Amino acid sequence: MDNTFDILQTNKDGVIFNVKLVPNSSFSKITDYTDNYVKIKISSPAVENRANKELINFCSEIFSVNKSKISILSGEKSKIKKLLIKNADINIISKKLLFVLNSIEKE
Repeated sequence: MDNTFDILQTNKDGVIFNVKLVPNSSFSKITDYTDNYVKIKISSPAVENRANKELINFCSEIFSVNKSKISILSGEKSKIKKLLIKNADINIISKKLLFVLNSIEKE
């Protein structure tokens, strides 16, 4: 993968990141990607917002940003979500995402 296609976008607040969330998995990991989103498996179930919280924690680690800088813009109760990484530089986020995506085997 040589670019992040439409997975990452910017707005005045930061970088928008498109995700397809798969809750209740046996592990938490980025497993796949398309031109439009990254597929992330999360071990928490989609109950009482636990999967969303774990998604934010997971993305915080991947992008090396504080959890408070990540919020769900849309899709809170959907598998397809838009996350906002506040005050982030798209070039830095893109490099970190590309590193992770290039190291996975697509399912």
